[in-house]
Parts: sequence; C-alpha cells; structure tokens
Amino acid sequence: MAVAGQGRPQGLQRPPAAAPAASKPAAPQLSGKDAALDARKKADQDAEAQKKKAEEDKVAAARADSCQRARQSLATLDSGIRLAQVNEQGERIIMDDAARASETQRLQGIVASDCGPARPAGAQ
Repeated sequence: MAVAGQGRPQGLQRPPAAAPAASKPAAPQLSGKDAALDARKKADQDAEAQKKKAEEDKVAAARADSCQRARQSLATLDSGIRLAQVNEQGERIIMDDAARASETQRLQGIVASDCGPARPAGAQ
C-alpha cells in the first residue's frame, strides 16, 4: 500500500531529472574527413593509376613489336623472292601466288591495326 503523500510505491520512484545539457561535456566536433583515410584512398588511387599505366605501356610495346614484325614480313613478301613454308608433315613448300596474296592481305591487316594510333581501352 502507498504511503500518503507519495503517488507510487517505494520501489517505483522516478529517477532524478537529468542534468542540463550545458553541463555535459561536448562531443568532439568531427570535420567529416579522416586524414589517414584520405591518405590511404589517395595511395590506392595512385597505385591503381600506376598499374593501369604499366598495362597500357605493355600493350603499346606489344603493338609496336607486332607492327615492326608485320612490316618486315610484308617487305619480304613484296621483294618477290621465293619463300618456303613448312607444312604439318615437316615438308618445305614454296609459297605460290595464292598463298603469297593471302599472307600479304593478312599482314596488311596487322599493319593497319597495330601501326596506327592507339585505340582507347575497351574499343575493338
């Protein structure tokens, strides 16, 4: 039973009122940026850019090598000298006019694709 003057039993008393907000220590103000996180992001971006640049350089070197070999082979074909190929059985076969024309066309395609300006990434 409740005692006169108290509206609640003794175990259900209200906790004392919270202290005013002004007396609480202020939370540290966050600037929204973490210097260490920003530095790490920048390092990751730089590493990714370096990796991409290295890959582009590797592709450019392969294209330049392919271009040079195709031009050299095309010059050999255009010189008119007799050329021989080795077939699957290991026999030497002299290239006839049809084989020479086919190889010339193939090499001209390589020269056109690899000796021109570099294509953007993903373009084919």
